[in-house]
Amino acid sequence: MRIFRQIRAKAVVIFSILGLILSVTAQAALIPAPPKLAAKSYILIDADSGRVLVEHNADKQLPPASLTKMMTAYLVESEVSKGNLSPEDKVRVSVKAWKAPGSRMFIKEGDFVVIEDLLKGIIIQSGNDASIAVAEHIGGSEEAFADLMTQHAKMMGMKNTQFLNATGLPGKGHYSTAHDLALLANRIIKDFPDLYSVYSQQYFTYNGIRQANRNRLLWRDKSVDGLKTGHTDEAGYCLVSSAKRGDMRLISVVMGTSSEEARARESQKLLAYGFRYFETLEPYSAGTVLNEPKVWGGQQPDVKLGIRENLNITIPRGQAKRLTAKLNVNKVIKAPVTEGQSMGVLQISLDGDVLAERPLVALESVEQGGFFKRLWDSIVLFFKGLLD
Repeated sequence: MRIFRQIRAKAVVIFSILGLILSVTAQAALIPAPPKLAAKSYILIDADSGRVLVEHNADKQLPPASLTKMMTAYLVESEVSKGNLSPEDKVRVSVKAWKAPGSRMFIKEGDFVVIEDLLKGIIIQSGNDASIAVAEHIGGSEEAFADLMTQHAKMMGMKNTQFLNATGLPGKGHYSTAHDLALLANRIIKDFPDLYSVYSQQYFTYNGIRQANRNRLLWRDKSVDGLKTGHTDEAGYCLVSSAKRGDMRLISVVMGTSSEEARARESQKLLAYGFRYFETLEPYSAGTVLNEPKVWGGQQPDVKLGIRENLNITIPRGQAKRLTAKLNVNKVIKAPVTEGQSMGVLQISLDGDVLAERPLVALESVEQGGFFKRLWDSIVLFFKGLLD
């Protein structure tokens, strides 16, 4: 009987361990499949980590309609931030701008309109007339400005984008992708935070005409603070939106839906999924000392190592305890050491899968030591090498 009791006790322990393993495994997998949207193309990314959470045909070249105006606005914001333009600068409205078809802010030929109002006309009212006016003011012509837009797109890593105009009106060879537009939205948010608040404004009145922002999510979800809508018969109804809840910001792009309501509804599905099932953490920040390895032949015995920029990672909710960090530091570090010099790699993994790698860099410079210090360390290194 005693033997049977011992066997039964061991079996209970074994099954308890198996149950724990199955429970942990189940915990790691409690994320449903992403929603399938009624759209030609879509993507959801985390703004800080850059991780793609959901995508479908995200690199398919499609007409972007008025989503084009995000790049138009970006170039205006860039010129303002560089000091080449002032928000109070006045732009003369040409005949071409005045006669622009489609959505307008209703500027008049020969009028002088300040940049600040034109930027609001582009972003809030989706004015084709405002877009052409700033394009001609900055580029000399809309065609030259569109070439600048494409050049900036390439520099941002937008590999599948080409602009032929500043408005998004249909044109053969005028295209972008959900992925590229998500990259552009992220740059707008990060590069010009002082100007980003315009994208959340619900109304703008110019020339006595009050128009509402076409982004319905600005009324439905207080966490949504941008960015841009678009529509043509060719492109369908499109929406680039961004929302921030707590410290987490998501960007969604939906292209080719059937209606204004559909683009808002499908975007809400993406954002809800991302916030519900994922979280973004900052395990290490720039400048934090992560290691202090020995420096051979230096004026000081060691050097402080860290990372250049804050490290953000996006993971399934509740999985933070399963993260591991590994520092791969160069085996031998010799003086002189220059601040910013790469000295190894930091790896962050979740259950063995590497999520992020960042260079480990010197946070300080270390000059060479005196002659006898360098000589002694060389001798020690020589014999250490023999022993290794």
